[in-house]
Amino acid sequence: MNTITLIRNRAIKSARRTLIGLNNSSLFGSPPLRHHALILANDLSQPRFNHYPFRIFRFQRELNGSHKLFNSPSSNSITSRSFRLSSENRVVSTIARVGFKLQSFSTSIETRVNDNNFERIIIQGGMNVKPLVVESVHENVVREEESQSNVEKQAWKLLKDAVVTYCGNPVGTVAANDPGDKLPLNYDQVFIRDFIPSALAFLLKGDNEIVKNFLLHTLQLQSWEKTVDCYSPGQGLMPASFKVRTVALDGDTREEVLDPDFGESAIGRVAPVDSGLWWIILLRAYGKLTGDYSLQERVDVQTGLKMILKLCLTDGFDMFPSLLVTDGSCMIDRRMGIHGHPLEIQALFYSALRCSREVLAVTDGTNDLVRAINNRLSALSFHIRQYYWVDMKKINEIYRYKTEEYSMDAINKFNIYPEQIPFWVMDWIPEKGGYLIGNLQPAHMDFRFFTLGNLWSIVSSLSTPRQNEAILNLIEAKWDDLVGHMPLKICYPALDNEEWRIITGSDPKNTPWSYHNGGSWPTLLWQFTLACIKMGRIELAQKAVDLAEKRLPVDSWPEYYDTRSGKFIGKQARLYQTWTIAGFLTSKMLLKNPKMASMLFCEEDYELLDICVCGLSKSGRKKCSRVAAKSQILV
Repeated sequence: MNTITLIRNRAIKSARRTLIGLNNSSLFGSPPLRHHALILANDLSQPRFNHYPFRIFRFQRELNGSHKLFNSPSSNSITSRSFRLSSENRVVSTIARVGFKLQSFSTSIETRVNDNNFERIIIQGGMNVKPLVVESVHENVVREEESQSNVEKQAWKLLKDAVVTYCGNPVGTVAANDPGDKLPLNYDQVFIRDFIPSALAFLLKGDNEIVKNFLLHTLQLQSWEKTVDCYSPGQGLMPASFKVRTVALDGDTREEVLDPDFGESAIGRVAPVDSGLWWIILLRAYGKLTGDYSLQERVDVQTGLKMILKLCLTDGFDMFPSLLVTDGSCMIDRRMGIHGHPLEIQALFYSALRCSREVLAVTDGTNDLVRAINNRLSALSFHIRQYYWVDMKKINEIYRYKTEEYSMDAINKFNIYPEQIPFWVMDWIPEKGGYLIGNLQPAHMDFRFFTLGNLWSIVSSLSTPRQNEAILNLIEAKWDDLVGHMPLKICYPALDNEEWRIITGSDPKNTPWSYHNGGSWPTLLWQFTLACIKMGRIELAQKAVDLAEKRLPVDSWPEYYDTRSGKFIGKQARLYQTWTIAGFLTSKMLLKNPKMASMLFCEEDYELLDICVCGLSKSGRKKCSRVAAKSQILV
């Protein structure tokens, strides 16, 4: 009996029981509760959902025993497993990692990938060798608790109060837990992007269960055949958020269910592009910080990972290696003129691809996927570093651009008109600083500074080491503009007057210097801290954290701040915003233990710089000037 048949048979047998009583206690001290969950007994080859109205999906709290059939050995057996690997397997795995230079340079996944051949998934040597944890997280917990200030203790209490449980187990944190909010909208849901700083805070503290549960339950919610008004966003889409609801069954029986939102209920009805990317980044962080790699080696996790990657790497009409998305598909989830190729998505996309190379199991069935990842990473890094970067030298070059150039050797490849350069940027950018612009499209450069995209470019090494230094130099030089009274501006400068009316659609929430339009978001603190630690600029991060620590508890931990300097609490900001609290705690713990920060960022990968996806000499096209580009920006 093959493995797939065995899973199907076990699922059918489980379905006969229909309802199962579950009795579990919570990690956070809740009393044991008895819940019921409906086991889904679909054939694995069929969509998992669309069996219940209103997208209410019911899951078994713990995975079927069939999943355990495929579990690879835990990280404790890495050494013994490595000795069993033959040298031939190591060579094969290494070739898969390097990039397949002599093969097809397609950056998409071909249809011949055999995703149903799960029984052949194994972890081979070379690519998936897991590093040992530098220092045990649990050994740091006691020391950190002893050194916690009253503000930190208050923040931890608020964070734990925001925890959401499903069938007695913690599965995430609500977006905001303001007791005075009578109209929470969707702030009482668990958002994937919002939970990331909460997850890191729990992992750094040694509370791993909630993060593991979150990763597995959001994986169960992943779209297989999800439709929005009869249009399908494609397999692999991760929800923006989910909520635990209690529904009535026959009689007096009640059951907890997970109700996901893929964008159908969101303002603007936009599917979240960043949810799947953050999920991959968190999956890698879980393994790094806990030393438990058995989670990422599970077949269901590997399958979900491949579905996200294939959704992102699918070929389309776009000519650029950057990811084409619409407005509102990321942290800036309202119309703000970021449609096209916004920097935030490109930085997260690059980071998720880097993380996938470490997490993805290498098999004959994933060779095409690994090749596509390597090729896309190479093309994306070259594209962002070369065309998104601006400093005084580059702006002066754009200022003298010739337009209407038609040739393979054109300098102004995107037909940018010099008149697009705003006057503010000429006076604003410092001599020894630079940054990655917010967006690039034909005849359009968005010169606004978007903080998350620039910070995550540093963390993921999407930008070069020299560019990383220049970005932090700019933040330091323009501290009053980007930090002011509360770190950190989500973007700079704000849109105002006619520009605000046209680009935002006269959005009353995104008025100048408020919310997404130049508001200050304390949750960006942890990413700033991570970037500063990576570049050895800890004093900058400490300065920002000290500033936030004085105001956040006094102001009841708001979501964002208004005005040009971040002086006032946001006019519509929720209080006791969870990712504000978690971002502060994560920053404090990273500063106390910078060694842990090294597990969360990526160093420069010089092998990627040698993989040129433009090497199509047989077709008569000229190769890209990769060597010239390196001499300009990589030195």
